Amino acid sequence: MSALSDQLVTFAILAYLVAMISHAVEYALGNARKVSAAAPARELVGAGVGGPGGTVEEPAAPVPTRPDRSAARAALAGRIAAWITVLAAALHLGAVVTRGVAAERMPWGNMYEFVLTVTWIGAAAWLAVLWKQPSLRRLGLFLTLVMVLLLAFAELKLYVQVVPLMPALQSYWFIIHVSTIIFASGIFLLGVVPAVAYLMRSGWEQGRRSFPYTLARRLPAAAGLERLTFTLHAFSFPIFTFAVIAGAIWAEAAWGRAWGWDPKETWAFISWVVYAGYLHARATPSVKRNVATWIAVVGFLTMLMNLFGVNFFFTGLHSYAGV
Repeated sequence: MSALSDQLVTFAILAYLVAMISHAVEYALGNARKVSAAAPARELVGAGVGGPGGTVEEPAAPVPTRPDRSAARAALAGRIAAWITVLAAALHLGAVVTRGVAAERMPWGNMYEFVLTVTWIGAAAWLAVLWKQPSLRRLGLFLTLVMVLLLAFAELKLYVQVVPLMPALQSYWFIIHVSTIIFASGIFLLGVVPAVAYLMRSGWEQGRRSFPYTLARRLPAAAGLERLTFTLHAFSFPIFTFAVIAGAIWAEAAWGRAWGWDPKETWAFISWVVYAGYLHARATPSVKRNVATWIAVVGFLTMLMNLFGVNFFFTGLHSYAGV
C-alpha cells in the first residue's frame, strides 16, 4: 500500500501538471467572444411608395453570430483542465487513503503526510468552488501551479517511509486537533489564490500595465475575486480557532499546561491574530479592500512559516515533522 500511495502521488502531480498546461492554453487564447459575418446594414424593399424608385429602406435581418475559433478552443481547453483536475484530485485522494491504510492510522503523522492531506483539501475545495461558480475557472491555472509545486516539494524534500504513530501522538485529540488544523489550512491555501489574483486584477483595472499586473488581464473581475477571498477566510477562520483551542486542551492533558509558547504554538497564535486582523479590516469600511487582502496574504505566509520554518529551524515539543 505504501508503494501504491507513492505511485498515486506521482500520477497526481503529473495530472495537476497537465491540468495546469490546459489552463495555460485557455488563458493564452483569451476571452470568449463572438463575431458576426459581414452584412449590409440595410436592404431595399419594394413597397410601391417612397423614393423615386418606389422603394423604402428597412433594417436588414440580424445575421446569426458564430463563436470565434480561438474562444471555442479556449473553452474546450478550460473544460479539459477542469476534468483533469478532478482526475488529479481523485488520484490525490487515493494516495492519502492508501498511505493511511499502509500506516494503519490517520495519515497525518509527519510533515509529508500533512502536506499531502492539506493540498488535497485545497484541491477538493477548489472543485467545490468551481462547481458553484464556473466563471472562476481561470483561477485553476494558479491553483494547479500551487498543487504541483507543493506536492513536488513534498516528494523531493519531505518524503519519509511509513512508520507507526509516535507515542506522544496516540490520543483521540490527535484526530480532533490535527484534522481541524488540516481542514482550515487547506481552505486557507485555496483562499490565498484569489487573494493574490485580486491584488493583480485590481491593479490591472486601475490601469497598471507592468508585471505582475499583466498576468491578470484575463482573470475574472476583481470584485468577484475579493468576495471569494473573504468567503473562504470567513469559513475557515472559526475552524482554525477551534483547532487552536483543541490543541491547547490536548497540551493540558499531555504536558500539564495549555500554553507554553512553544515555537509551533507561538506561530499558530501569530497566524490567528493576522487572520483575525484580516477579517476585522475587511469588515471596516474605512479600510481599503486591497489593504485587507494584503493582510490575508501575510496570514498565509505565517502559516507557511509555521509549517516549514518552525519544523526546519526550531526545536520544540511539536517536533514531529519526520524530516
